[in-house]
Amino acid sequence: MLQSLEPEEFITVRVQDPRVQNEGSWNSYLDYKIFLHTNSKAFTAKTSCVRRRYREFVWLRKQLQKNAGLVPVPPLPGKGTFFLGNNEDFIEKRRQGLQQFLEQTVHSMVLLSDSQLHLFLQSQLSLPEIEACVQGRGPPVIDVILGYAISNQGWVQEEEETMSRTSHLSRCFGLGDAACKNCHLEPYDIKIGEDQPESPDSSSPWLTMT
Repeated sequence: MLQSLEPEEFITVRVQDPRVQNEGSWNSYLDYKIFLHTNSKAFTAKTSCVRRRYREFVWLRKQLQKNAGLVPVPPLPGKGTFFLGNNEDFIEKRRQGLQQFLEQTVHSMVLLSDSQLHLFLQSQLSLPEIEACVQGRGPPVIDVILGYAISNQGWVQEEEETMSRTSHLSRCFGLGDAACKNCHLEPYDIKIGEDQPESPDSSSPWLTMT
């Protein structure tokens, strides 16, 4: 008798699409898109997408270390100083460092048990709202994550379709001067680095963008 095999668990997390917010003002800052896709039972939503800035990562690491005891928390890239939008190398190195931080964090069973990590990755709550939520002064964590997942269902679906199409188009580069019969595009029609769709606004005070 053939036995069905349980699918191997995976957690894919990507930090991408750095953007300058409030450009031209004194309080401009850089944030990044965090895309997560998993089949792990540890996560409430299997696909999510949020935007976070560097100082929010700093806050997260401090909170994780506070609750992890002797378990080491992965390091973050250095703060550094730069003029927004004028140092692509610095921005890319920071992006890589933030992604490495999250990749190592989500594969630590101790750190993965922290609700603050899940709200950081799967909701757009502000830091005070995350603290209030885990302290019981707000909606249950699972309700917040599910509510955010539902409100962004179409956006996440579009993100997944973009990923699938990008994966397909990347294979077209091996066709030389020939067009791909499936996507009907010439290799030189492929555009790299196009902006991804932004999350729709939510009317819920617990789902506001920060």
